[in-house]
Amino acid sequence: MYSPSIDKLIAVLKHLPSVGQHTAERFVFYWLKSGKKEVMETVNSLEELLSKVKSCETCWNFSDTNPCPICQDKTRNSETICVVSDPQAIPVLEHTGEFKGLYHVLRGTVDATDPDQIALLKISELLARLKNDVKEIILALNPDIAGETTMMYLEKEIKTKNPQIKITRLARGLPTGSDLQYADEVTLGNALKYRHQ
Repeated sequence: MYSPSIDKLIAVLKHLPSVGQHTAERFVFYWLKSGKKEVMETVNSLEELLSKVKSCETCWNFSDTNPCPICQDKTRNSETICVVSDPQAIPVLEHTGEFKGLYHVLRGTVDATDPDQIALLKISELLARLKNDVKEIILALNPDIAGETTMMYLEKEIKTKNPQIKITRLARGLPTGSDLQYADEVTLGNALKYRHQ
């Protein structure tokens, strides 16, 4: 339909999450209309991303340094590790100002339909970190089916490796300012189950 160069870039962009044919076409034609300067800024940013960003070999977050700034920070509580599925969760948790421990990024969740996928997650790396002075693991994964499956799997593996470690999850229930009559059954059930004084 388009020239081979345009079709090739559209095909590449369609591999991105939430990008379909029409969105990919809009991106390509936006770049074509905007001129070489903006395209080169995009190309340069991608080249810099590929050349500078690396995996932190402690927590598996992406960073320009290894270890990452959080793992390097000696003021953080090394006895508590917050486990997240993806790096995008770390800035969200950091913005609360409430967590002062360390992180571990799994790089995904357990897929019940693909048991081989477990080997791709950074679970063995998490278990290796339990040898240190870790006293608590906070499982901060999404409360969906994949997140719940992953948290149950991790609880079993962590308790097998070190039964003394305290394992906690993020609290669940009604958000502040919500109305009971509009809450779904799962949210309301969690609010009752995880109620506190």
